[in-house]
Amino acid sequence: MSEPAAQPTDSLARLDARLLRFARERDWEQFQSPKNLAMALAGEAGELLAHFQWLSEAQSAALDPAKRQAVAHELADILNYLVRLANRLEIDLLAAADEKIALNEQRYPAARVRSDPRRASEYGPDGA
Repeated sequence: MSEPAAQPTDSLARLDARLLRFARERDWEQFQSPKNLAMALAGEAGELLAHFQWLSEAQSAALDPAKRQAVAHELADILNYLVRLANRLEIDLLAAADEKIALNEQRYPAARVRSDPRRASEYGPDGA
């Protein structure tokens, strides 16, 4: 009988388990309803946006180390709330992402939309 494969240290499942343990140790699950988690996720996205507000395109791509660290922490908050929300709703994030990419590949065929960032509804029925 073979040994079970070790779980990667960077997997969403590992992060999900750690976040669940963190919440349970603090008796916070009672506050982590899908509604509350979605609201927290939106709030953290706003905090991320604040770091980029008023920056030029070039400045936003070349953050100084302190700003980069602050942005990394906001991204981590967003990821953590997203993983908790998916857990509460029993959604497999990786499967959902794969499904969404497949849908987007159909909606935005590369040959039709290359270098054209419009929304799918703006292309019209003939692809123009």
